[in-house]
Amino acid sequence: MPKTELPAWPYPRWIAHRGAGKLAPENTLAAFRLGARHGWRMFECDAKLSSDGVVFLLHDSELERTTNGQGRAGERSWGELAQLDAGSWHSREFAGEPLPTLERVARWCLANHLQLNIEIKPTPGTEHATGLAVARLAARLWQGQAAGPLLTSFQPAALAGAHEGAPALARGLLLDEARPEALSVAREHACAALVCNYRLWNSDTVAAARAAGLRTLSYTVNDEASARHLQDLGTDGIITDRVELFSPAG
Repeated sequence: MPKTELPAWPYPRWIAHRGAGKLAPENTLAAFRLGARHGWRMFECDAKLSSDGVVFLLHDSELERTTNGQGRAGERSWGELAQLDAGSWHSREFAGEPLPTLERVARWCLANHLQLNIEIKPTPGTEHATGLAVARLAARLWQGQAAGPLLTSFQPAALAGAHEGAPALARGLLLDEARPEALSVAREHACAALVCNYRLWNSDTVAAARAAGLRTLSYTVNDEASARHLQDLGTDGIITDRVELFSPAG
């Protein structure tokens, strides 16, 4: 089946998950720097709001797994969050590594001509507000750039906020399982992409996404056989932890 022609896509195929995946503490500048040393040019990260409205990087709603803090991250002020150790959980090498703000990571990416996929990861109950804040901040930081970041979320309300805050920035709907309403949700929020658990992609689902005008991205792909299969399907993006295994130029 011939491919449906889609608008130009400014992002590379290969995207490093949470910085350098598993080689450094996720969602820290140390992880981004390590990924860049391996030659990676685009990174995925998770963004949420502090209680006083600062956008910072963290995957979980709770602090315990990847910091020395406790409790719900979104209930802490940035002043409190900035004091936490987000590296010791990974290894002694990264002890004392702080949580970064999205602005700090964005400025580092812009200075190094790197691209970013920002997953909007809201604290429950703050979906729209987080999407709005992330998008407005991203629009300001990337103003005048040829390509801004790709904003993605599992939460339609977060995508609605992102669409409201920065309609010109590319958005993507994240999916962990097949949902019959996915294409209509993506259209409702003017998404440019579906970002799926890689097991969801086959020739039929790729064709359906393309027919709907959507790019096709996958997470989290850590073995060569799956990556080859996704490339053979003609998908547009592969998010991986294995920055040391795959060549981002491949």
